[in-house]
Amino acid sequence: MTLSRPFSMVLSTTLSIALAATLLSSTSYAATKWDMPTPYGDGVHHTKNVKQFAEDVKKATGGELNIVVHSGASLIKHPEIHRAVRTGQVPAGEMFMGLLGNDNALFKADNIPFLASDFDAAKKLWGASRATIEKTLEKEGIKLLYAVPWPPQGFYTKKPINSVADLKGLKMRAYSPTTSRLAVLLGATPTTVQTPEIPQAFSTGIIDAMVTSPSTGVSSQSWDYISNYTDTQAWIPKNMVIVNAKSFKRLDEKTQKAVMEAAATAETRGWEMAMAETEAKTKVLAEKGIKVAKPSDELKKGLQAIGKTMGDEWAKEAGDAGKAILEALK
Repeated sequence: MTLSRPFSMVLSTTLSIALAATLLSSTSYAATKWDMPTPYGDGVHHTKNVKQFAEDVKKATGGELNIVVHSGASLIKHPEIHRAVRTGQVPAGEMFMGLLGNDNALFKADNIPFLASDFDAAKKLWGASRATIEKTLEKEGIKLLYAVPWPPQGFYTKKPINSVADLKGLKMRAYSPTTSRLAVLLGATPTTVQTPEIPQAFSTGIIDAMVTSPSTGVSSQSWDYISNYTDTQAWIPKNMVIVNAKSFKRLDEKTQKAVMEAAATAETRGWEMAMAETEAKTKVLAEKGIKVAKPSDELKKGLQAIGKTMGDEWAKEAGDAGKAILEALK
């Protein structure tokens, strides 16, 4: 009895099919894996939100698009994330919007003290500025997915502050062009320090004051190096999640839709998280022994004067687009 096909031919054919299937699978996986750097630790609400966003995308696409979140600046440092996404070094990333303020004043709109110092006003500001921000990013080959706020900003200091004069001469942390300008107007020395470096910067005397959110105050364990938090609610800045436009266009239409739907959900969820975060993290600061205080009338008056100066400077710098945003707010 003879076989119709030699066993070796059957084996060879089977192996070829298996190899082809493996190559096809690995190629498909590589094309749908997005590395996504974020600057903040896993305990921050932005990171929690972006990880949920990644899970939502994976579920909605049946695993066709897998977004791998690299938190805590573990893949790319914060100041380099925008360039990395723009050049396609990574497909997507999360970053603080105000970091781009030196390149375009529009990105500083949510960093102007007392322009929008509660969440309702912040939402109106975002509604007035979003379309312009999107168009500006598009010119760089970047697509905006969503933006989520931080809790309102307050001052962390070693000693209580009752007026802007109490901040004069301090070395103040700066994390954006706006916070650098604020430090200068306060008579303080702006010193660039990224979030993961805050504890060391305080302990080594590089800085002795900062203005930031309750979230960052808790994540950096501020009670280890300062004793006072003045809840000025000066402004409500935002993070934005961005994607390389070419990487997005390579996705099929169904996957693109799933990404945008997950992004819309993440933005709504993120705003709700920020509001809950504000209350919860301010409470933690007090529980850890930090003296949480409302600003004195004198401090408010001084900060509002500085806010007006910065607002006038921004309007002039931002030109017609800036004026349109301010008009829409009114």
